[in-house]
Amino acid sequence: MPMSATQIRRGMIIVFDGDPCKVLDFRHHTPGNLRAMVQTKMKNLRTGVTFEHRFRSADTIERAILEEHEMEFLYSDGSQYHFMNTENYEQIALSEEDLGDAVQWLTPGLRIQVEFYNGEPIGIKLPPSLELTVIQTEPTIKGATVSNVNKPAVLENGVTIQVPPFINEGDRIRVDPTEGRYIERVK
Repeated sequence: MPMSATQIRRGMIIVFDGDPCKVLDFRHHTPGNLRAMVQTKMKNLRTGVTFEHRFRSADTIERAILEEHEMEFLYSDGSQYHFMNTENYEQIALSEEDLGDAVQWLTPGLRIQVEFYNGEPIGIKLPPSLELTVIQTEPTIKGATVSNVNKPAVLENGVTIQVPPFINEGDRIRVDPTEGRYIERVK
């Protein structure tokens, strides 16, 4: 459904030159007595290319219609990451390039949302939090409080994040995978 370019918002996925593009940033701009425009920074979800484009306020844009399917991560064969649709058991493979930073959070059995555009997988949405075990970190210092400086910890998937000083090896913690941020210790 067409809409005005002035309705562009960060995170929106629109069709631009026939491809789905995610709006990374935008700025409404009205220079002097000239016509208003919307300066955008977008990422082509099919090619992965990031670019800038200026829309006139009179331009119309079309929101991309994406389908989402729950899929389970099965395995990586070194070049491709294999997922299975949890409803119909169809399997797809995505490259590391398609997955971007999300790759480091994939563990076999993880259920995620895979986004499809015109029947083709174009990306994934990680869950808002993951529970992982800390496999390596400095020991807790006696008297350490929450206000102390964070320390690095290596998680079971090999990712290193900053954690509070009271976290020990073997602790299960909840992590925000999109920001790579510690949330809380899991009891």
